[in-house]
Amino acid sequence: MLVKVFGSAVFGVEATTITVEVNIDKGIGYHLVGLPDNAIKESSYRIAAALKNNGYAMPGKKITINMAPADLRKEGSAYDLTLTIGILVASGQIKADDIDKYIIMGELSLDGGLQPIRGALPIAIKAKEEGFKGFFLPKQNVKEAAIVAGLEVYGVENIQEVIDFLEGKGTLEPTTIDTRAEFYKDLDFPEFDFSDVKGQESIKRCMEIAAAGGHNIILIGPPGAGKTMLAKRLPSILPPMTLREALETTKIHSVAGKLKEVGLMNQRPFRSPHHTISNVALVGGGSYPQPGEISMAHNGVLFLDELPEFKRDVLEVMRQPLEDREVTISRAKFTVTYPSSFMLVASMNPSPSGFFNDPDSPQTSSPHEIQRYLSKISGPLLDRIDIHIEVTPVPFEKLSDDRKAESSVDIRKRVTAAREIQTGRFEQMENIHYNAQMNTKHIREHCALDDVSKQLLKTAMERLNLSARAYDRILKVARTIADLDAAPTVISSHIAEAIQYRSLDRDGWLG
Repeated sequence: MLVKVFGSAVFGVEATTITVEVNIDKGIGYHLVGLPDNAIKESSYRIAAALKNNGYAMPGKKITINMAPADLRKEGSAYDLTLTIGILVASGQIKADDIDKYIIMGELSLDGGLQPIRGALPIAIKAKEEGFKGFFLPKQNVKEAAIVAGLEVYGVENIQEVIDFLEGKGTLEPTTIDTRAEFYKDLDFPEFDFSDVKGQESIKRCMEIAAAGGHNIILIGPPGAGKTMLAKRLPSILPPMTLREALETTKIHSVAGKLKEVGLMNQRPFRSPHHTISNVALVGGGSYPQPGEISMAHNGVLFLDELPEFKRDVLEVMRQPLEDREVTISRAKFTVTYPSSFMLVASMNPSPSGFFNDPDSPQTSSPHEIQRYLSKISGPLLDRIDIHIEVTPVPFEKLSDDRKAESSVDIRKRVTAAREIQTGRFEQMENIHYNAQMNTKHIREHCALDDVSKQLLKTAMERLNLSARAYDRILKVARTIADLDAAPTVISSHIAEAIQYRSLDRDGWLG
């Protein structure tokens, strides 16, 4: 008897429906075709044990299974449940007339229990698009798949629940989620809040500007000055994600298997990889491509602590994704593209010892050591970082002050207002949503300066030996400062503030 059961494969952040054809005939053997990987080939052992432990049997006949389209590489153990149901129906052990109306996915334990799978959300979206009635999957993944309205999503704990439902012996309730309620939950109670930070008013102002314009930022300061503490709180002042952004972000985390029984993600991601990370782990890839840290940080923040400690070639592979806001991974037979629109926040010590020009510190580094340390960060990478700010340690008087600082929610209101101005400004442009994405043409159009501002900028560039690359960055940051003030044009006070945020361009820092 020939039976068709439906599963799904995920490539990049999109799913493709897979037809699993099971044919049982006279003879003996188990033949699995259609480019399965080792995890799928090993499924016969899991299936045989699971069937025996649930009162069923592996047919002692010739079983031929084709996974179509046969020229697409299939990977992972998520097809166990699909193959098992196909074998049971084809061998006549169960009767299931509606089997072609459902997508069935799940990894089997030997006792028939189900283990979580990756990519449940993209699979559910594809199932809805292709008109399937429902989707059976492990209970641990049910929340992410239930985001998709108009699809019956059944979270099951073991194979027997699926069999009983298909035979009409038992009932399963589809899981439903109020996407909007889920989306707006806990938005005003961030885990890390700026009200916890004592002092550092100028750095908080810097963070506010970076969040308002989507600018990349680098924090330079000695150990213990609060660089990591400030960076961790940046997502809490970014504007709330739109539903489209939340869906995009959730899809990437679903594909990577990182959701852990969470539905729609409503908090912007914060990723902080260790400096021993490899190129592939950062940008994505592998023989079966997976999203890297830069894609996991999509619509959120990527924090690189101790930037000069990262291998230079790892930092260089970030240059193109920073510019294009997506990363394309090519293999001989296919290409996948992962979105990677993130804010880069980097931190570093000013010298190998961590204390640069500090008269109170006995630890000093020679000029040669400092130069070698800083030269690990290339000019083209710095070129993509708009704001450089020095972080100084907080004095005891401010640390011991009991007064609460301004909360993240209050700062976020100002940031959101500035972002709304930018959304209106760039609404006709497809790939530009905030000031950091402006190119030279847009800068000329939206950052026109009066004579006083021009003269101020010229004097600053000459006196501080600012590099040519600093010119556009200063104008972009000044435009964001003007937006925070709700000012229609950039004036000299905005330029003056923006000039302060280019520490690394000054003579004496980098070559």
